[in-house]
Amino acid sequence: MNDLHYSLNEIPLVWVILIAILLLIQGTWIFHDARRRGRFPWLWGLWGITGFPTPLIIYWFIVVRGDRKPPRQTLGK
Repeated sequence: MNDLHYSLNEIPLVWVILIAILLLIQGTWIFHDARRRGRFPWLWGLWGITGFPTPLIIYWFIVVRGDRKPPRQTLGK
């Protein structure tokens, strides 16, 4: 059998728990930040628990960078 595919019985329980905790923390953080910004928190939070780090990277490019304001132009300087 191909060595690149593992069944859930072959993965140590510690790794499964750590990955689950990582995904829950990521999804929770994205949910709270999206709620604070008013940007579809349930969508982002649910997507945040499906994988790592793609939802976080996409969230950063679309929401966080999208909310940044351009620097003000000052006249006469």
